[in-house]
Amino acid sequence: MANNFSRLVDKDTFENLISISRERPVVVFKHSNACPISSRAYREMEQLENVNLIEVQTARELSREVANLTGVQHETPQVIVLRDGKAVWNASHFDVSAGAVTKALEANT
Repeated sequence: MANNFSRLVDKDTFENLISISRERPVVVFKHSNACPISSRAYREMEQLENVNLIEVQTARELSREVANLTGVQHETPQVIVLRDGKAVWNASHFDVSAGAVTKALEANT
């Protein structure tokens, strides 16, 4: 299945996702191009649709801002599910999987 990554590059696009999360759950995936664990997580996330991608090398400030706004400590790879304007689920490193994210989305629909 082809991925549907939308790249996030600034605080405004992330704040828009917070607004969207009031209507439906939103997936944010923080990815590092330099990390083999993150590469594995990337392949997992490619299996899902509507994933919002932050490449930490090119959007470092945004990555920090996401941690500040959600209260979820920065890690990579990391997936955060937003619902009703807040982080309701997150996973990092080897806990990032398409199945786990799907369950989190189902639990927060």
